Amino acid sequence: MPQMMPMEWTMLYIAFLTTFLMFNIMNYFTQSPNSQTKSKKNINTYKMNWKW
Repeated sequence: MPQMMPMEWTMLYIAFLTTFLMFNIMNYFTQSPNSQTKSKKNINTYKMNWKW
């Protein structure tokens, strides 16, 4: 297989980079945001007083 010229390598890199970025952008914007619930979740914390 003959070697590719450097310009062809850069064009190949740019083509893969643009498809990768477009795929990620499309996946980011197609996700619907979660609806916010008004109920707050209380986290129970138990304090332990150590008596030395």
